[in-house]
Amino acid sequence: MARMPKEHLEARRRQILDAARRCFVRNGFHATSMQDVLAEAGLSAGAVYRYFKGKDDIIAAIASESLGEVAAAFRVDDAERPPGLDDIVDLLLGVDRPPLAASEESARLLIQVWSEALRSPSLSEKLHEVMEEARAVVGDLVRAHQRRGLLPADVPVEEVAGVLVAVVHGFLVQRAVYGGRADTAAFRDGLRALMSVKR
Repeated sequence: MARMPKEHLEARRRQILDAARRCFVRNGFHATSMQDVLAEAGLSAGAVYRYFKGKDDIIAAIASESLGEVAAAFRVDDAERPPGLDDIVDLLLGVDRPPLAASEESARLLIQVWSEALRSPSLSEKLHEVMEEARAVVGDLVRAHQRRGLLPADVPVEEVAGVLVAVVHGFLVQRAVYGGRADTAAFRDGLRALMSVKR
């Protein structure tokens, strides 16, 4: 039997993951069966099981991709000219890169990943690693603002970073639950207003 080119194998794997993602967004991880994924992908069971052992394997692959998106969204290219802390939402919603939470579907999938991490030790560990990376990146932004005199030097970096990450999480939950009614611009403006309050 002839070996398939690597590009074909990757394209088929992508086809399966994209189909599964659509099913999971529509019905959730646990209400989606392997038959649903097969039908959505238009593939036979043999074709899918060549790439994944089962649904949990597919969930793990999609969760890993989603968490990778989270980590990438928090990265900043220019640490010497960091964005304002009140622009933290822009980091996640994306200006120059595909936005993480631009769609209700992406946000809903992330919420499911967080929920799945409660029952999966391996996914929980991966989620912990990604969020530590995110907090570290935001912590670097906080330090940069402290060096420039834009934040008090005695403010604990970890506390500010934790709050900003939690704010972003809150927005993702709103986007997942309320969809387009969770207005990005209004959320950002509200965050800026809060951060401008004098003590």
